[in-house]
Amino acid sequence: MAKERKKDTVKLSLLEAEVVEQPITETIETNYMPYVMSVIISRAIPSIDGFKPAHRKLLYTMYKMGLLTGQRTKSANVVGQTMRLNPHGDAAIYETMVRLTRGNEALLHPFVDSKGSFGKQYSRDMAYAASRYTEVKLDPFAAELFEGIDRNAVDMVPNYDNTMEEPSLLPTTFPNILVSPNLGIAVGMACSICSFNLGEVCDATIALLRNPETTVEKIMGLLKAPDFPGGGQIIYDKESMRQIYETGSGSVRIRARYSYDKKQNAIDILQIPYSTSIESIMKKITELVKDGKIRSIVDIRDAIDLNGFKLTIDLRKDTDPDKLMAKLYMLTTLEDTFDCNFNILVNNAPRQMGVVDILKTWISFRMDCLRREFSFTLGKKEAKLHLLLGLAAILLDIDKAIRIIRSTEKESDVIPRLMDAFALSEKQAEYIAEIKLRHLNREYILNRITEIEDLQKEIADLDSTIKDDLKIKTVIAEQLRDIKKKYGKARKTQLINANEIEELDPEDLIDSYVVTATLTKEGYFKKLLRLSGKAAEEMKLKDGDELLSSVSADNSHEYWVFTNKNNLYRFKLNDFEISKPSQLGEYLPAKCRMDEDEEITFATSVNPSVKKLLFVYQNGKSVIMPQKAFEPTKRNKVTQAVAAIPVAIIPCDENKDVLFLSNQQKALIVNTSKISKVAGKGAVGVSVMSLKGGALLTLATDKLDAYPDIPIKAKKDSIPSSGVVYAEN
Repeated sequence: MAKERKKDTVKLSLLEAEVVEQPITETIETNYMPYVMSVIISRAIPSIDGFKPAHRKLLYTMYKMGLLTGQRTKSANVVGQTMRLNPHGDAAIYETMVRLTRGNEALLHPFVDSKGSFGKQYSRDMAYAASRYTEVKLDPFAAELFEGIDRNAVDMVPNYDNTMEEPSLLPTTFPNILVSPNLGIAVGMACSICSFNLGEVCDATIALLRNPETTVEKIMGLLKAPDFPGGGQIIYDKESMRQIYETGSGSVRIRARYSYDKKQNAIDILQIPYSTSIESIMKKITELVKDGKIRSIVDIRDAIDLNGFKLTIDLRKDTDPDKLMAKLYMLTTLEDTFDCNFNILVNNAPRQMGVVDILKTWISFRMDCLRREFSFTLGKKEAKLHLLLGLAAILLDIDKAIRIIRSTEKESDVIPRLMDAFALSEKQAEYIAEIKLRHLNREYILNRITEIEDLQKEIADLDSTIKDDLKIKTVIAEQLRDIKKKYGKARKTQLINANEIEELDPEDLIDSYVVTATLTKEGYFKKLLRLSGKAAEEMKLKDGDELLSSVSADNSHEYWVFTNKNNLYRFKLNDFEISKPSQLGEYLPAKCRMDEDEEITFATSVNPSVKKLLFVYQNGKSVIMPQKAFEPTKRNKVTQAVAAIPVAIIPCDENKDVLFLSNQQKALIVNTSKISKVAGKGAVGVSVMSLKGGALLTLATDKLDAYPDIPIKAKKDSIPSSGVVYAEN
């Protein structure tokens, strides 16, 4: 037991001469947990009002500075004043302000009206100006954050040095928690809250105010989907969206919006996903172009101007813009996901909630704010009514009140004598005694006490409202309708149905352009953009190595490599990077994991769309086989694919004439209809060209135009045939 206890304790050195043992759980609880809770509650996770403490302190400071009205002030002034509530440095406070400004474009409804350069949310390199250069004030929309704050709507708590008070929450008149996006990383948890359209949020909240049992289905009909400040298009999936609305966890696919300028032959990206930046998009597209994975882009440039965001992509002639964008969506963050994780502080405890639960929690919070606000107003009116009732009590004998005040020798006796004479409370008597002598007349008193009836009615209404949840909800609903009418905007983010998006085959997105594929006898492969005579002379080869194959092919084709063991290895040319002639190339035997005694004997390119292939062997035999018979394994390997060493593989979906040449200068032309067709790999085939005396078939091609000197009599109707002698140029 002693050994086990030692494992569960740590030694804490209090003094060099003193060591105590403490359980690890106690160490964590006393030393680590306070830090964890501080980060969660006081820094990283927003509360139900939609703000983190840093945001709340800044906005409240601006409110107390009177920046809801009047002229803008220097940002540095606001930052300095905010340090009375926020003990962080000026840089952190200013960065918080930047995100809340209209100029930064990070919010659908900015809270800070700004002048100057505040950077942009969609750019990581577009820096904001120093605080001494920029100016700010609160946007009129921010008034909705402070409604009732001076009427006890929320708790006020001491600041960090107990010199002033600040609100624990802001009494927002709308569910700002869903209108303003929020990201935060705490200890052991994080939050990622996307923004929703203000008008839609108001409609959904009103529906829940009317009927708390409103279904998620109906809420989704009113609050359709997130609405991002940067716009874009949400690929709408109903089940994924339902998961977010119910649990607060899930992801939203969002893609950029673009237009095609036919005159300039350019694509203009007008909106990008909220979760990416223009720099990361440009960097990725540049890498794709350099790597040869995209050949249809001539240039890409940042075209942001006073009209807003624009990223322009210049295209090569005859480029299909829609096909290119489909590829860019797959390969870059022009299509990205926003991962939702709705962690929110409720009563200083973090909770993960779905959209519906968040709205219900906000309604409860807002009802409490209004109830406190109405109670504060009720108290003020009751106090005023109490004073006016005291004033009414002296109306019938004003002279008596004057005599009492005038005849009392000591000032301290005035209040008690008035209380005794007219049965008044101390506050009522104090109020009457403080009235100016000129106002102690019947006209003044009658004018004042006429308010009594209205006050009594207002007090009754307030008391009834405070006690009636339905009336408070009606007030909230009216406020939400006014906010929607005053500040509501059309959606920035469009919705497109996931079922309407055509999922393109990755093969269709491979750029089509001519390459030269070279392979040496020792197995070094290179994919070159072009191979001119000079480049061929500069081809780098290993000492003692020589070129085995050099074929011109399309980048979308496959590359087939055969070995002396009759095995086939298949690769996509698009998977290889563009090489230079001066490079040695990629070592295919290692990529293929060939056996030590396995050697490459033949290589060529094959169009994957061709269904039938004519295999021609060195021994003069030939066979037509379907390409589907050569399905590779995980290692792109097809074992015992052929019966002999191939000389050529020719597309053969239709009957055609094929020229056969031997190393004895004999030529034979045969139509493929004469050659047998089989379904399986490794077929021996039929004898097409008769070979004698150790002769080998060296070439086969369907490009007869390249050999104009071949005599017409070389064409034979029956096989096998020895062919005819031709004069080699």
